[in-house]
Amino acid sequence: MLDFHFWSIFEAVVNTVILFVLLRIFLFKPINKMRDERTRTIQNNLDSAEKAKSEAEQLRQQYEGSISEAKEKANEIIIKAHEEAESEKAAIIERSKEEAEEIISSAGKAAENERRRVIQQAQSQIADLAIEAASKVVGANLDDEKNRRLVDEFLSEHSAEEGDK
Repeated sequence: MLDFHFWSIFEAVVNTVILFVLLRIFLFKPINKMRDERTRTIQNNLDSAEKAKSEAEQLRQQYEGSISEAKEKANEIIIKAHEEAESEKAAIIERSKEEAEEIISSAGKAAENERRRVIQQAQSQIADLAIEAASKVVGANLDDEKNRRLVDEFLSEHSAEEGDK
């Protein structure tokens, strides 16, 4: 049944070797080359992705650092603004108190001046009335200037006595 011929086996082996050499040259080399290129491309992509990931992580850390710094600066600005507002508030209150004291003092002086003016005016009117009454009592008009001086002296003495009380 099976018949083994040396030349048939030799031809089959030679054909197989030739087929293997041809496949290796024309099929396996390009496939291996494509596989190596694809592996290199994939590795480059992986390396690029890893590099991009590390850069993204660095940027994220920088961003978080920047945000942290910005928050700290914002808090410092807010604290400083509160302190300035408090000091300004205190200064405004102090100025208001000083102005109120000045207004009260000025009003007191104005009231005292007005009181003196009213008293002086009243004394003048009282002197005029006294002179007029004395003139009617005496029946003759005495020297107006002499009379006024006498009444002014009397009122001054009387005012000084009341001021001492």
